[in-house]
Amino acid sequence: MICFENQKPPILAIVGPTASGKTGLSIELAKRLNGEIISCDSMQLYRHMDIGTAKPSDAEKQGIPHHLMDFLDPTDPKGYSCADYARDAKATVETILSRGKIPIFCGGTGLYLDAFLRGGSFEVTDIDLDLRRELTEYAEAHGAEALHAMLRELDPAAAAATHPNNIKRVVRAIEICRTTGCTKSELDLRSREADSPYNALVLGLRYTNREILYDRINHRVDIMLANGLVDETKRLREMGVFETCPTAAQAIGYKELFPYIDGFSTLEEVIETLKTATRHYAKRQITWFSAKPYVTWLDMEGEKGIKDFEEIVNNAEKLFSETGFCDIIKY
Repeated sequence: MICFENQKPPILAIVGPTASGKTGLSIELAKRLNGEIISCDSMQLYRHMDIGTAKPSDAEKQGIPHHLMDFLDPTDPKGYSCADYARDAKATVETILSRGKIPIFCGGTGLYLDAFLRGGSFEVTDIDLDLRRELTEYAEAHGAEALHAMLRELDPAAAAATHPNNIKRVVRAIEICRTTGCTKSELDLRSREADSPYNALVLGLRYTNREILYDRINHRVDIMLANGLVDETKRLREMGVFETCPTAAQAIGYKELFPYIDGFSTLEEVIETLKTATRHYAKRQITWFSAKPYVTWLDMEGEKGIKDFEEIVNNAEKLFSETGFCDIIKY
């Protein structure tokens, strides 16, 4: 059993760009720190989407429990929001702590982790599918700008922060206003100002030499293709996943293969497109996490290239210890 002696319980998170080594590091740390892993990846939530989302296999998990992974139906029209994730992550963290274990987040979806760390918008009501449908149809009939104007009337701050063409987010902001009587901006402010009940250490994996990371990305794409990514994409299309799940439709790793599957491009062409798209995604992830003051950076490289895995794990464990967590944790 863990005793925190009136201290906030510890949360560890391993974040960073795709293919940076988050999965392997989180599993090794979970073994050393008596931890369980919580996926923080917006694609690994979905069943059937395995190869393209780089879900760890049972062998790779090495017996470490993984949570919030492979539990959603991608054809469910309700979707899954940051607030949903924050709620589910909070419940999962409490369950892991009750077992005397350390919760370890692992993933590159910064919005999800940020929602959890800020407390999430737990006041937001359940999804109103009829209202969503009504607003979406309004945008189709009158245009995205007209829908955005509606949001400006209700929540000017949210409208200013949301591009008119991002209809999904505009709809959600309007939905929040109408179902809660409170603007999305107000709810976001409350969650930012709320004191977190956890003591979080967020470790970001950093590559000074971007080419090393890009080589890892290219290698991962080659492995995915060898493991059957094209066939998985075909199966998901046949299931109607990309038509019913907007999140899955935008997932990097699948849509880039459509031109090859439909006979418009060669396999070599779509592979290069996929690798380029993944590298661009990694850049966006790096930009996101670099702007977050709560991220502590863990260098993956030394003078002679990538550090030995044992050294990386030891460095991460040392940072965890230096936070004082190990002083207040008693088994």
